Parts: sequence; structure tokens; C-alpha cells
Amino acid sequence: MTNRDKRHQIMQAAERLFTSRRFHEVTTDQVAREAHVGKGTIYRHFKSKDDLFFETANSGFDELCGRLRREVPPSAPFIQQLLSACLAISGFHLKRQKLFGMMQAQDSRMAAFRGRLRERWAQKRQALIQAIAEILRRGAAQGQIRSDVPPEVLASFLLALLRTRAIDLREAPPELQAYELVVDLFLHGAGPGAPGGVWPVRAASVDDLSPTLETR
Repeated sequence: MTNRDKRHQIMQAAERLFTSRRFHEVTTDQVAREAHVGKGTIYRHFKSKDDLFFETANSGFDELCGRLRREVPPSAPFIQQLLSACLAISGFHLKRQKLFGMMQAQDSRMAAFRGRLRERWAQKRQALIQAIAEILRRGAAQGQIRSDVPPEVLASFLLALLRTRAIDLREAPPELQAYELVVDLFLHGAGPGAPGGVWPVRAASVDDLSPTLETR
């Protein structure tokens, strides 16, 4: 097994443990047993338990960017690309709920970090924002979204809407969980003058999305 495979094996074990109990309840000894490696092997790849948690949570950004590269058709019309991007991110939220929770927890913890660690987290997050911003940049060039706001800012707003859908609307009616509604709100707003209903908001509940996502 290569060092990269060993590192991945440790991170998978860490993800299972960190998402099943509180941070302070997890020890590196437990991670070693779960990963079927020696404790020293963990410290060859990670400086500390904090570093292991950070790197595992950080891997979520790489996974999200990978989904966008695979699932957003580069030659499709802008609207299809935008919908595909939202479906890819929503799919991550659905299928990787525990890792997504780790990312949210680490994001909250970052206020206490300084220096290189905080920079690395910002770089990973920025890579995701840039991947979405590239799609939005094409939409602005085609006149389909406003061009007076930097696409990176628009990407941050879109990610916030998708996070709200994943976290705060879990118990909402199916029509309010539809990712098409997120796109509609993102493009047209929520004011009384917004067109509303331009995109067919089908009942895309978490259960409805599952069969589609299982094929990906």
C-alpha cells in the first residue's frame, strides 16, 4: 500500500470516528485501531489529532471540486451548467452528510486559528468558490446574470443558499427542498417583483434525489 493510500485509509477511519462522537472523545489510539495501522503511522502522516481532523474536513473541498468537474457539462448552456452544479453540491450534502458536518464544524473553529492553517483552509474554500465562479462568469458574459457583482461574491451567495437548503430545510416540505428553487431564488430574488415559478420546481425531496445520486 502506498503512502497516499495509507493516508486515505487513516482519514476514512477518522471520518467515521469524528462523525460518530465528539471531538474530545476520539483518540489517536482509536483512529489507529479503526484504520488497522500503528499509532506511529498516524503521526507519520499527521502532526496531531487537530491536524487529522483538519485534513479530513479539508478533503471535502477537493471532493466537491471533483464532483463539479465530473458532473457539470462544460459545453452545456449556462442554465444547465448552473443546475448541474447545484445538483452536484446538493448530492454531496446528501451522500456525504457526515463529512459536510465536519466541514461546518471546522469552519466554525477557524476563528480560533491563525497563520498557515487558516490560509490552507481559505485556499481550499477559495478553490470551490472559483469553480462555481467560472460558471457564473460565463453566465455574465452571455448576459444571463448581472455583471456588476464579482462572480466570486455571487458564488459565495449561491453556496450560502445551498447550505441553508441542506441544514435548515431538512424538515421542510419537499417543494422547498428542491434545488431548482435555490436556482430560482438566486437568479430572480425573493421580492414581490420576482417572476417566480420560472423554473419548474418539482418535488425534489431528499428521497427523490437519492436514486439519481446513486448512479453518480
